[in-house]
This record gives sequence, C-alpha cells and structure tokens, in this order.
Amino acid sequence: MTKTTSAIKAFVGACDIAPLVSQNVDSALEAFLGNDLARDLLLALIESPAFSKELGEDFAAENAVKGISACRSLRSCLNLSLGMLFQNLSEVLLPFDAKVGEACATFTTAINATEKGKIKTLDYLKSIDSTGFYAGLAEKLVKENPHAIYPTSNYRASQGFVETTDNDRHVEAVISSHTFTSVRLVDKVLDPEETTLRDVYVSLGRCVCLVDQNVERFYGEQLEHYFDTHNIKLEKLVYRAMEVDKGIYTVERMLGDLKRLGVSRNEPVLIVGGGVLADTGGLACALYHRNTPYVMLSTSIVAGIDAGPSPRTCCDGFGYKNLFGAYHPPILSLTDRFFFTTLHEGWLRHGIIEIIKMAVTKDRELFENMEKAGPELIRTRFGTAECEPGSDIDELSQKILGGALRSYVAAEYDNLYETHQCRPHAYGHTWSPGFEIEAGLLHGHAVAIGMGFGAYLSFKMGWISDEDFHRILGLISSFGLSLWHEIMENKELLWESQIKIFEKRGRNLVAPLPKGSIGECGYLNDISQEELFASIEEYRTVCEEYPRQGLGIDPLCSDVGLEDPSTIAHHLPTTAGALAEGAAEAEKMLTAG
Repeated sequence: MTKTTSAIKAFVGACDIAPLVSQNVDSALEAFLGNDLARDLLLALIESPAFSKELGEDFAAENAVKGISACRSLRSCLNLSLGMLFQNLSEVLLPFDAKVGEACATFTTAINATEKGKIKTLDYLKSIDSTGFYAGLAEKLVKENPHAIYPTSNYRASQGFVETTDNDRHVEAVISSHTFTSVRLVDKVLDPEETTLRDVYVSLGRCVCLVDQNVERFYGEQLEHYFDTHNIKLEKLVYRAMEVDKGIYTVERMLGDLKRLGVSRNEPVLIVGGGVLADTGGLACALYHRNTPYVMLSTSIVAGIDAGPSPRTCCDGFGYKNLFGAYHPPILSLTDRFFFTTLHEGWLRHGIIEIIKMAVTKDRELFENMEKAGPELIRTRFGTAECEPGSDIDELSQKILGGALRSYVAAEYDNLYETHQCRPHAYGHTWSPGFEIEAGLLHGHAVAIGMGFGAYLSFKMGWISDEDFHRILGLISSFGLSLWHEIMENKELLWESQIKIFEKRGRNLVAPLPKGSIGECGYLNDISQEELFASIEEYRTVCEEYPRQGLGIDPLCSDVGLEDPSTIAHHLPTTAGALAEGAAEAEKMLTAG
C-alpha cells in the first residue's frame, strides 16, 4: 500500500465532519483544514507518486478507481482554489468513506456560493498558520517539487536529464512526460441531476464550449439549461463540423475564438460533438498556449469509443487527410449513449465497426457480447429506445461500450506518440484508406471491408481457424456492414494504398490481423502484389456466400445525407491556397521592410 492510500484511510478514520455540515463557511474551513490531520493528508497528496502504476493499483484494490483522477490533481492542491480543493477531496474520499466524501461535496457547494471558494488554498493555509509551516513548505517545493507549487497544468508533469562532455560542447538529453485522463460512460450527461460537468466547471465560474452545428440543433437548449441551472456562465461557440470542414481554417477560427474569450492555459475547454469536432477542436486546444486542457463530450459512436478519447488530434491540409496534428488527449472523455437516439441508423451501423475492430484483435469477451446483442444494438440504439431500463439489452449495451473503451484506451495510450506500429486498433485500416474516398464509402463500411479482407488473409495463412474466420465475417455482416464493394476490383488502387501505408509505417507494412484466436492480434509485414491480387479474387468468392453477397446497407456517405467524400478535394485546396497567400503576404512585408 502506498503512503497516499494509508494517509487517506487515516484521515477518513479520524476526521470530524461536523464543521462541514455547519452553516458557517469560515469556521468550518479553519476547523477542517487548520489541524495536523489535514496537514498530513495534504502532504501525502502532494508527495504521492501521482503517475505511477502502483498508485492506480492501490486505488483499484480499495475499489476506489473513481477517485484516482482527483488524487492525481491534488498533487497540486496548494495551487487550487478552495472550491476546487474540496471538490477534488470529495471525489478522493468518497470511495473510502461515503459520509466524509458526501460532507466534502456538500461543503463544496456551500463554499462555491461565496467568494471564499476562489481563494487559493496556499494563501488560505498561510493565513491561518501561525507556525509558518506552509510558508516554509512553499519555499521548499519551489526547489524540490515545482509541479506541486507552480503548475502550468494539473494534468501533466515532465522531467529530464542531461550528460555533457567536459567542455559542454556536446550535450545529450532525455526528456520524459506524463499525463493522465479519465474516460467515462455517463448516461444523460445534460440532465441537471447529473453533476459530472458541473463539478468540472463550477469552481471556474464559466464553461467555454465548442459545439457541432448539428448537435446545437438537437441539444443546444438543453446544454444552455444545464449550465444555467448550475449558475455557470456558458460561452458557446458553434461550428459546422462536416468532413469538408476539417481544415486548418476551422482550427484557426477556433484559435481566434479562444483568444477573444481569454481562455487560460489551465482552463478546460468543453468540446461537444462527433469525430470531426473532436479532431479539430482537440488540435486547437493543443496549439493554444501549446497545451490547453479540454473535456470531450462525444455525441456519436465513432467519437465516443474512438476519436473522443484518442490522443491524436488533427486536421486535413494540402489535399491530404490528417496532415496537421498533435498528440493531445482530453483530460476527461465522456460517452453518453443517449445521444445516439438522434443519430441516423446508418451512422449507428457505421460506428459499430469500431467496436468489432477492438473485439476481434483484443477482447474475445467483447466479441461474444456483440454476438449476443446483434442487430438489437441498432434497433434499441444501444439500449436507449424501445426497451426497459435494466433489460438484458440495456445492460449488455453498457457492457459493450465499456469493454470497447477499455480495449481501445489500453491499446492507444500504451503507445501515445505512435513510437511503434504494433497497433491492434489499426485493424482494417491498411488497405481501406486507398479506396474509402474513391468509392464514397462511409469510414465504417470501408474499415469493415478491410477487416473482412484481413480476416481472410489471416485464415489463408493459417493464423485463425475456418470457424473463427466465418464468425468474424458473420458478425460484421449481421449489422449490415460491408464485406465487399466493387471498388475492390480496382486492385491497383489497393496496391497503391499498401505502398503508401508501408512508407507511413516506417517502411513496414505491420498490418494487424487476428492471430491465434478471436481476441488476439498478429502483424503481417509482407505480401506481394501477386499474392494481394489473388487474395482479392478469392475473397470476393467468399463474400458471395453472405447476405446481400457481402454488400452493406447504406454504405455510402450520400446514403446518410453526407456530401460524397470524393468532392472534398475541391475544398481542400482552399487550405493550401490560404497558407500560400499568407506566405506570399509575409514575404512581401519582409521585402518592403
């Protein structure tokens, strides 16, 4: 057991919560914080190994996983406002002792209703400390633990070391960094009774929010009502977030809006939308102050289990998809399945492939749960419509979404900067980029075809059994997803895609495929043009045996009311043109100077 959990247990076992439920904020503050017990707890939190695996394992052993994020934030507790201090304390203490945690939560509401809630914790502690302990601690931390006293971000820490020659003309440096994030399934996030978003923003007094234009149409008033109810000022910024809007010009507009509103570099921006807004809004936050935190509230399946928690933020440029980008994960990613009720059925189907992807390569139990649920997931919109709360499909839907998130985050965050290419979540993404836009396919259908074809290659090489191969194809087909499209007959297109992927992946193909059994992954690193072309023909014959001869239901972007992606190229030169004009103007100014 770490010193952190020991100190928390000692605190909840001995603290007096009576002052917190009194009506006098001033006397409650001094009684609760002005003693050795509170001091020992704060010191333990400051000194905790916040980013260590051991800390997480300790909290998990105490069934206190929900308190880990707040514990990590409290390493900088002296820099927090008193309102934020008690909010985080309530989250840390609640799993260890419900009464103490609830008392802190109640007091958080009381103190945030006064000006006291805005006072920095260190300033308050110094004001009630006649011994000078906290003043001395602050001076000590400046030298020994600056993250604890003057953090730029509560969510990150970095360190490094150097080795030099005697004359210092050659320096070798190693730099490391840590960050943390929370990924949660929360139903009905915008119900005022659900306090997740309130708890993030109430101490800040406002919420700067980037909203997808389509989401605004359905949920704009509900969003405003939520923050009005909690007396939090909402600064709502609405953007069109179609695929054609995924350019640097959209990111630049966001940056201008963040600057106009004076967003500080430790103020979490709220992003509410699907995959495009997750990518562009996340990139804007990465660029603004070089590191502005954000909370992602995903409104689609693709965003909820993939793009939302993903650290890969990006936008298109110079005619290439995702050319510009940064690795910048959200501090909190929320998936609310009740947003799925307003999605076109084709969008639900297209998003489901991202779950199947993780099930095939990383989580056999998830695969089996998908088989159990079947098309009921679509009919009931993941247990939110035409079914009773607590029904089998309701419970199974939540289990599926949770399993998909766990599998995806475990794979993605273990390789945050893509420093290697053994990435099971890239299953289906080796050949599909070459034909997705050309065929006008929804991303999910393109990936489904890539997954089906990849499963065939795996079977052909003896990596999986005939039974598992057909289980994979059967699951994909059961949701109306594509196994085949006539674009596959353009074999040269797939070969060109393979060449490009080979270059992109550091001159390795590293195509993730099921290997051994469902839920396990291997990597194909070489397939000749001749083998590829022959396999495509063989795979087409296999697909003909499946419903609809392997064709998907509503597989095209145009089928769900989206612009055909083949027209995106007409918009992308705007990005290049804008940048070129800017460069020309800069050169003109320099010449004139």
